[in-house]
Amino acid sequence: MPHLTTKQQLSETSIATIVSAFAGRNDVSIDNIMALLSRLQSAEFDKGGDAKPRSQALPAAVFEQKMTADTIYCLCCGKGFKMLKRHLGAEHGLTEAEYRAMFNLPDDTPLVAPSYSKRKAEYAKRSGLGKYTRDKSEKNEEIS
Repeated sequence: MPHLTTKQQLSETSIATIVSAFAGRNDVSIDNIMALLSRLQSAEFDKGGDAKPRSQALPAAVFEQKMTADTIYCLCCGKGFKMLKRHLGAEHGLTEAEYRAMFNLPDDTPLVAPSYSKRKAEYAKRSGLGKYTRDKSEKNEEIS
């Protein structure tokens, strides 16, 4: 988990996820669950859907080596992946925009490993995606 320099903002969905995971444990009572819920609700949280800047977090991975040709490393936990979007949502409850804001990354920072991105782009080109040509068939002439 990243170390935050100021109070972290939580969304209502994040609070629900944390409380439900905590409630799934065998050794907690209803009082413990209610105490956790009240502590999380009293903390600042983001009610909007847009990514407001979070407090600066210290990256778990070395910032300069956050990406290799085949792997992109999560700055929250330091694990390597081919793409981060699913991991960020499932493990850290972050959107791409929130992740970029958390570590002060530019909007054009890729969250996919370069080799994976290149392979997918080549496949799309071979498949003919991205080429738009209008078919001048008889059906189109009848409509106009």
